[in-house]
Amino acid sequence: MLYIVPTPIGNLEDITIRAIKILKKSNLILVENIYKSKILLNHYNIKSKIKKYNIYNEHKILIKIIFFLKLGKIVSLITDAGTPLISDPGFLLVRECIKNNIYIECLPGPTAFIPALIQSGFPINKFFFLGFISKKKKEIKNIIKNNYTIVFYESPHRLLNTLKILKKFLKYNRKIVICKELTKKFQEIFRGNIKEILIFIKKKKIKGEFVIIII
Repeated sequence: MLYIVPTPIGNLEDITIRAIKILKKSNLILVENIYKSKILLNHYNIKSKIKKYNIYNEHKILIKIIFFLKLGKIVSLITDAGTPLISDPGFLLVRECIKNNIYIECLPGPTAFIPALIQSGFPINKFFFLGFISKKKKEIKNIIKNNYTIVFYESPHRLLNTLKILKKFLKYNRKIVICKELTKKFQEIFRGNIKEILIFIKKKKIKGEFVIIII
C-alpha cells in the first residue's frame, strides 16, 4: 500500500506519532530531496530505504514503484515539507495506484497555507487556494477579482515582483497578509494594504518561503 505522509513545514516536532511509526515500517520512502529528508529521518532514527522522487524523475520511475507496490511492499511518499501533492509531486503516483487497485492512505498533517489562513484574521469560510500563481499579469488580474479570501505560495526570488504586479490591480483598501517561514525560528507575519506591505518588504532581507493572503 501507499502512504501519503505529511512532514513538518519547519519545526521538526510538528509530526504525528503515527507518521513516525509508518515511516519506520515502510519498505521504501520516496523523498523529494534526499539531503533535506535525511535531516528529519535521522532526527527520528528512521532507517527505512529512501529513493528520490520529484518532478524531474517521477515519470521515469513510476512503473518501478507500482511494481514494487504490487509485490505487497509498503511505500511512503513525503516531500521536503508539508503534505505531498499540495504544490508538490505525487499526483501521478496516486492516479497510477488507483488505476492498479493499490490501496492509498493519506495521513492528516502539516501544510503551510492552513495556519497562514487561520492567523490572517480574514474570513475563511470561503477561500481560493492557488498554490504558486502564474507570472502572467492578466491571470493575476483575473484572480484578484475573486470575492473569496485568496491564498497562495510565493518563493523569495519572485516575491517583490509579484507584490509590484498586485499593486497595479489591488484597490488601496484591500488587506494583505504575508506569512514568512511559518513554524521556524525566524517566522514573521506582515499585515497591511499592498502599499504598506511593499514598503516594509523592501526593507527586509527576502529569504525563506512565503504564504500570501488577500481579502
